[in-house]
Order: sequence, then structure tokens, then C-alpha cells
Amino acid sequence: MMTENLSVYLNEKQKELSFSGAFYGRKGKTIITGSRGYANWSEKLKNQVNTRFSIASGSKVFTAIAICMLVEEGKITFESRLCDCLDIEFPHFNSGITVHQLLTHTSGVPDYFNEDVMDDYEELWNECPAYMIRSPRDFLPLFQNERMQAEPGSPFHYNNTGYILLGLIIEHVAKVSFSEFVEERIFRKAEMQDSGYYEMDRLPARTALGYIENEDGSWRTNIYSLPAKGGPDGGAYTTISDMAKFWDALTANELLTKEMTANLMKPREAVDEDGLIDYGYCGYMAVDNQHNVLKYIQMGYDPGVNFRAVYVPGEEAYIAVCSNQSEGAYEMLKVIEERLELDLD
Repeated sequence: MMTENLSVYLNEKQKELSFSGAFYGRKGKTIITGSRGYANWSEKLKNQVNTRFSIASGSKVFTAIAICMLVEEGKITFESRLCDCLDIEFPHFNSGITVHQLLTHTSGVPDYFNEDVMDDYEELWNECPAYMIRSPRDFLPLFQNERMQAEPGSPFHYNNTGYILLGLIIEHVAKVSFSEFVEERIFRKAEMQDSGYYEMDRLPARTALGYIENEDGSWRTNIYSLPAKGGPDGGAYTTISDMAKFWDALTANELLTKEMTANLMKPREAVDEDGLIDYGYCGYMAVDNQHNVLKYIQMGYDPGVNFRAVYVPGEEAYIAVCSNQSEGAYEMLKVIEERLELDLD
């Protein structure tokens, strides 16, 4: 399908899905972009391809890369123990928890947002006001005195607390704030000029507000539904083109050495019973029966935030979809995958 016809088709699909956000798709020399909906409904400011969106947990990969940088510098190892990396007391934590286990969601630490217990992220802020959460240390009251969920080295179980702890390690070892480390060492190096960890009450220009649908069909922003500032477990703001720059820099070994990049992108833990989805330091990946990587998968879900992206090695293919609603990114990504013939499920 010609690019022009493809763009028309994708515009129609955006309307059909009531999509609000922006997308980027690339395969070889074919590049398609598009946007729809409003970044600010009250002011009727439209989403554009250069609009900044929150990507929720899609930014966990930045935390992992920051850890890999510290490993390369010899300041920690993947087998370093949590208790040796921080001067914070966790009275009920197992002393054997390692950096590797935190990265791979196998540490067993208590997850401050345990989806087996609660399904509404907004409930977290009833007792701990979201506007108070502006640094990794601000999350401590949510889990510091809780008991372990499982033993270190247990099977994969998605865990946000693990990444907060990784962010605390980064701050302690690097002697700078987590957001400063990532913005300077990753975003600037990858020329991601429109990316950062912004505070929700002081967002820069061209940043989309997130919108949540109420039971009666009305809408509200997510300003009281998320931490005031994103951190190690998610919440960076970026654009679709900046995410493409990120993957270009990562796969060109511009952020880490070739050896460490391979370490980052290696499958490590089985996620599903079929064994066709694995997790590594860089996140999820679809694999074949021999655990060869078919595609790398990023996803992020928060109230009023939805992000999905895939990178297909060997095909020069990358897709990123950002939405400023709670749903829609996955559906739009599948449409683009199909049309670029990247459907590898």
C-alpha cells in the first residue's frame, strides 16, 4: 500500500477507534505519523505529532539503562544486594535481594500497587496525596514497612516497587536526582529534546493532559490521579519521534557498549505459560520457541495515559503510539503493525 493511501487508511482508523493521541511507524524507508484528539479539551488544543505525552511504565527502560550505565562504570553489579546499595532501612525485606532481581521483577518485594489486591491506581492517593509524590523517596511510606510478597528469585511478578528501589540506588550511587541522571545521561545523549520528567502542575508547552472517562460518560483530567512527578517506575513525558530517536541511539550502541546493550536486550524471565513472552532488563519481548526475540514491547497504563511501542530487530521497524486517554494505544498499534506487515503474534 502506498504511503499516501496508508495515511488515509490510518486517519479513518483513528476516527473509528475514537483515538486521542499520536503515532509513529517506520519500516525501512517508509515512515508514517499521525495524531488526533485534543491535548487540552477545554482550550480545544489539538494533539500534534510533536505533542509530549506521559508514557507511564513505558519509561521503566530508562531506569534499567541508568542501572546498566552504573554497572559499566563499576559502581555496582547486577548481583549487588539492595541492602549494600542503600542506607535506607527496610525492616521486613530479605537481605538477599539483588539488583538483577529488581530489574526482572523477581525480587519479591511488596509492590505498592499490587494489581492482585487493587485495580484502581487512584485509590493509592486517598491516604498519601499524589501532589506530595515528587521524588523516589516520597514513595517510601507506601512500602517501606511492608512484608515481602515472595522470596527473592521467585517467578516473574510485575512489581513497581522494584523500580522505585532501583531509582533510589541510582540516586545514592550517582549522587544526583534520578530525573537529572536520566535526562542528562540518556535523553540528552539520544537527542530527545522534548522528553523529561515534568511535574504535572508545571507542564511545559505542547504537553497533553490525560483524560479519564467517568461512569456517566463525562471526562476529567488525571491531575489528581497520578504522582505529581513521574519517577523510576514510570511517568516520563516524551514524543513519538523522541522515542524513535531513543531506539535508534540504543540499538546503535550510543547509550551503552555493544556488550551491555546485548545484556540489556537479552530474554531472561518467562512471563506467560506458553513461553512466548519473556522479560529482560529492557522490558517485554515476544520470542519464538527457541527464545529468539521477534520484537521488543513497551507498554504503559495509567489513568488517562496509554502507551504502546514495538521494535522489530532486523527489519528497521519501530512503532510508537501515545494516547492521552486510558485506552486506545494498543488497538492503534495493532492496526499499524498489520499494515506495515509486522504482525508477529
